[in-house]
Amino acid sequence: MPAAVVLFAYGTIVHVVQLAMGGYPEMPGWLAAYFVSLTFLDALAVVLLLCRPAAGLVLGCFIMVTDAAANFYANYVVDNSPGLTAGRVGQAVITLLAVALVTLTPRTRQALRR
Repeated sequence: MPAAVVLFAYGTIVHVVQLAMGGYPEMPGWLAAYFVSLTFLDALAVVLLLCRPAAGLVLGCFIMVTDAAANFYANYVVDNSPGLTAGRVGQAVITLLAVALVTLTPRTRQALRR
C-alpha cells in the first residue's frame, strides 16, 4: 500500500508541474480536462489510501485504468510522431502499473478486511 501512496503522490506532483508549465494546450479539450482532473483525483487517492485504504484502492484502479487509456490516446492518436517517444514509454509504464494495481487490489482489499 505504501507504494500506491507514493505512486499517486508522484502523479499529483507531475500534474501540478504540468499545469505550472502551461497545461495541455496540444490536447483536445476533453482530454486536457481529464489530465487536469488527475491533479485532484491523484491527491484524493493519496488521502483515501491513508484514511480509507479499500476506497483508495478502488479509486486508484479507476484512475490508473483511465489514465492508461487517456495516455494511449494522447500518445498514439494526438501525437502522430513515428516510432518510440518519451510519451509512449511513459504510457507503457502507466499501463503496467495499472495492470499491477488492478491485479493486486482484490487480494489487498481482502487482507484489509482481516
